Amino acid sequence: MSGLPREPVLPQRVEWPTVALAAAIYGGWMLLTAMQAAVPWWLLLPAGAWLTAWHMSLQHEVLHGHPTASRRLNDLIGFVPLSLWLPYARYREDHLGHHRDGNLTDPVDDPESYYVTQAAFSRRGPLGRALLATCNTLAGRVLLGPARGIAGFLAREARALCRRPAATLRVWLPHLAAGLAITLWLHAACGMSLLRYVACFVYPGYALALVRSFAEHRAAEEHRHRTAIVENAPVLGLLFLHNNLHVVHHLRPALAWYCIPAFYRARRKQLVRMNGGLLYDGYADVVRRFLLRRHHDPAHPSPDAPAIGLERG
Repeated sequence: MSGLPREPVLPQRVEWPTVALAAAIYGGWMLLTAMQAAVPWWLLLPAGAWLTAWHMSLQHEVLHGHPTASRRLNDLIGFVPLSLWLPYARYREDHLGHHRDGNLTDPVDDPESYYVTQAAFSRRGPLGRALLATCNTLAGRVLLGPARGIAGFLAREARALCRRPAATLRVWLPHLAAGLAITLWLHAACGMSLLRYVACFVYPGYALALVRSFAEHRAAEEHRHRTAIVENAPVLGLLFLHNNLHVVHHLRPALAWYCIPAFYRARRKQLVRMNGGLLYDGYADVVRRFLLRRHHDPAHPSPDAPAIGLERG
């Protein structure tokens, strides 16, 4: 299986900042859901969105081999499906595939690409092309991206179930059991409807996470020019566990989140030169540039991208 990313280099000791982060996220989630009836929706929604997006950042950290030397223990930390729709095992598989940097943004070989092949784009009708273009603006990605992303993911999983039922069920049965436990907690212990949870936690949490991924990558001939840097983001940088400095993560994917800022500061000039100057001055800069303007054309610029209809866009 040449070309697959190597397993993360596991830490030789427990990374206590990440353990404390996991405790804060899970403890905060339990407290907020337990108190949800007393919290007005206009406070519940941003708090629920933050915790859900923060949990997705934690899952990303965990799948890269943190915070312990035990893969089993790390996966246990990341497994709990607070977002309900995304099995951790599938996320881990897809995201490690994304780290084949030579394939970044490729609509077939990069599982997290937001491009489609030129052939697939030409086959779409006017509404389909308009939807792709809209979701490549920041406003469209945040408002429509969660619905489109979840629907597309579940459709792919349904096809996978038909093609590889045993392997797909191995991913989904534990996930569904854990999701049922969360649903029972919400209903029995918290008196919270599933609709309220989706509206105040799941959908806005995924939307907030999509702010990070929106401008992370762009197509370029040189693969090191495909990964962006968003500087000066103290609040969202914490939410995204410093993956706003995304070029560092692709260069050192096993580097713990709390080590990324110092690594970046010590090598800023080299890293900006290495990524071809793909640099933003905070997320306000991303909003200013792309709120209603496309970050990129939906069709991948390379005519060599395979036109076999397997892309995820």
